[in-house]
Amino acid sequence: MCIAVPMKILSIENNKAVVELGGITRKARIDLIPDLKVGDYVIVYAGFAIEKVDEKMAKEVQEIFDEIQEYE
Repeated sequence: MCIAVPMKILSIENNKAVVELGGITRKARIDLIPDLKVGDYVIVYAGFAIEKVDEKMAKEVQEIFDEIQEYE
C-alpha cells in the first residue's frame, strides 16, 4: 500500500526533485506541477509530486505521523 506524504524539495534537476521527510530523501517526478522551486512542499505519491502544499499543512501532517509512530 502506498501513502501520499508531504515532502520538502531539496533540489531540482529537469523534471525530477530530491525531496525529504524526516531525514529520509527520495527522488520524485515533478512533471505534474508547474513552477516548483527548492523549499516548496509537495504531496508525493508513488514517486510523483501530485500537489503543492503550504509549510503549515506539511508540518501538521508530519506531527500526526510522528504521533502514530509513538504508538507502534
